[in-house]
Amino acid sequence: MGEKVVAGQFDLSDRQRYREKLRRCLTGLERLLAEKRFDRPKNLMGLEIELNLAGADGMPKMLNAQVLERIASRDFQTELAMFNLEVNIAPHRLGGRVFDQLDEELRTSLAYADRKAQEVDAGIVMIGILPTLDRDDLVSSNLSDVDRYALLNDQIVAARGEDFTLDIDGVEQLSCTSKSIAPEAACTSVQLHLQVTPERFPDVWNAAQVVAAAQIAVGANSPFLFGRELWRESRPPLFQQSTDTRPPELKAQGVRPRTWFGERWVTSAFDLFEENLRYFPALLPICDDEDPLEVLDRGGVPSLAELVLHNGTVYRWNRPVYDIADGVPHLRVENRVLPAGPTVTDVVANAAFYYGLVRALAEDSRPVWTRLPFEAAAANFDAACKHGIDARFTWPRRGRLGGLGEVDAVTLVREELLPLAEAGLDAWGIEPADRDRYLGVIEERCRRRVNGASWQAATFHRALDLGLGRDEALAATTRRYRELTKQGDPVHTWPVGLPEPVPTG
Repeated sequence: MGEKVVAGQFDLSDRQRYREKLRRCLTGLERLLAEKRFDRPKNLMGLEIELNLAGADGMPKMLNAQVLERIASRDFQTELAMFNLEVNIAPHRLGGRVFDQLDEELRTSLAYADRKAQEVDAGIVMIGILPTLDRDDLVSSNLSDVDRYALLNDQIVAARGEDFTLDIDGVEQLSCTSKSIAPEAACTSVQLHLQVTPERFPDVWNAAQVVAAAQIAVGANSPFLFGRELWRESRPPLFQQSTDTRPPELKAQGVRPRTWFGERWVTSAFDLFEENLRYFPALLPICDDEDPLEVLDRGGVPSLAELVLHNGTVYRWNRPVYDIADGVPHLRVENRVLPAGPTVTDVVANAAFYYGLVRALAEDSRPVWTRLPFEAAAANFDAACKHGIDARFTWPRRGRLGGLGEVDAVTLVREELLPLAEAGLDAWGIEPADRDRYLGVIEERCRRRVNGASWQAATFHRALDLGLGRDEALAATTRRYRELTKQGDPVHTWPVGLPEPVPTG
């Protein structure tokens, strides 16, 4: 969202000047695209994981500043709330044994961070939503002590003009209000980056939108919030509602939410940046001194700072990214669909599935998105969030008859998407051993109909059956989850339930 955000107040002239700068940035981007100034293909991918801090009792710990001080690595950064961290893995070239390398790097980094967290009686929990979070944990006083988070909260609250309403109807119903964006911090995700050329961008972004539902179906890991069992992947509705600047009247007018799936297939990265300007008012109208068009006239590369900052306040599940590396601009697709966890192996398997599938679909001579209405892709995404691995999707039929049909997620993944992912990984040059190991994890989740969300829910209900109260059952589930995460075996192998009866009282 921009590292150099300084807390301050904005007046009318700031917003008008910022809008003008955004338009100049958009013109600058258009010129860069027309002049073909972007980096050539490098097959580069990147990975970020948001993490939670919890104590031995499974309860959240508001200690990220102390833990980060002990970790003392630029790979780890603050996130929105004091119980959050983020780890960033350096870009890797897709090919060879890259997924095994990622696996090893993540294990090493997370084990080190966990050891440092234990120095302050905390531990790392890699999960979509920490089940033990309470409403009192998600308040503005628990936001990380960083200017940009406070400023973002102030601006979203001001734009909203009233309390945020959280209303999620799942297995159970949650209905409550919040005076800040702090509930957003409950959502901890994996972000997968793929650097692409401008020519490939629209096909890769469209492919990422198509596969988002399947990613959630096999990877859901967020069934609980505030003691309620909600959707199998509750992050998307929670994220949308906790950042929603629209009062009911604007919703009724069809004003778009800042967290959204989108509404159409695209033909250029420019489409998405242009939509950002057309639909979304600035939250942080902070202007850079650079004039992007003057920089271009001199033959330089503009930072497009306002465009980048504004893009960071529109929370697409597949976000376009403009960046500069070694003086050369490039574009990335940032896939923000997946929850964190449960294990490193599961995270890497999710990544392998995504990168393989996107490559294969983007290069298909008759792409899925030419046969699937965008509205159906969005509905598939919602179905996956609600039902996880038991979801049913609308999907183009194979064969001469064509048209659309309904298929359950497991059948679609096993019969159609996994073979495509395998072909895509072959096209990236991934070693067959890596390919088979990590896609095999996805296959086994489908065969057993198990993912992180289903394991959490089943274990929680087993704990209730043992006589534990709801809060005790959630805490016991969280402790068992963390224990099995540290052992490292993928979630489809985890035994359901607690290791032994837990005495009550």
